Amino acid sequence: MWGNHDQSRIASRVGPEQARLAMMLLLTLRGAPTLYYGDELGMVDIAIPPERAKDTWEKNMPGRGRDPQRTPMRWDDTPNAGFCAPGTEPWLPIGDGFEHVNVAAQTRDPGSMLSLTRALIRARRAVPALSKGEYLRAKEDVPEDCFVYLRTHEDRTVVVALNFSSEERSL
Repeated sequence: MWGNHDQSRIASRVGPEQARLAMMLLLTLRGAPTLYYGDELGMVDIAIPPERAKDTWEKNMPGRGRDPQRTPMRWDDTPNAGFCAPGTEPWLPIGDGFEHVNVAAQTRDPGSMLSLTRALIRARRAVPALSKGEYLRAKEDVPEDCFVYLRTHEDRTVVVALNFSSEERSL
């Protein structure tokens, strides 16, 4: 699990490209993956004006609230991002960028975070090595800024190679 309602969204913590890597880790490593709503879109925390704050932590300790990661799910590019009817004020602000960071837009984009997440979930369901396979970390001949591991189940092995640098790496 990378996120929940008590901590900043993963894309806010590590940036959009690293959030893609985090999603690959989450859905290819062992364990029961849990997604916090909006992480499949790459949603980020939204600044909440003090008068709109809902979280009691924010009201009691300004700057410590959890509302920035609890903003409404973005379904489409309509007013309020499809979360509530136009003319109705959502419980927290939608934030900027909802025209592109929403379910409808990302469903149409094969390179989106949502498309990546869906492909990884399909792979995890289709390939038992990814859902219940053994884990073995590759240590030899792996660049320092890469993480490579094998997931093996019965007669199938999947190699997962993730590059955390901004440059191309060879294995």
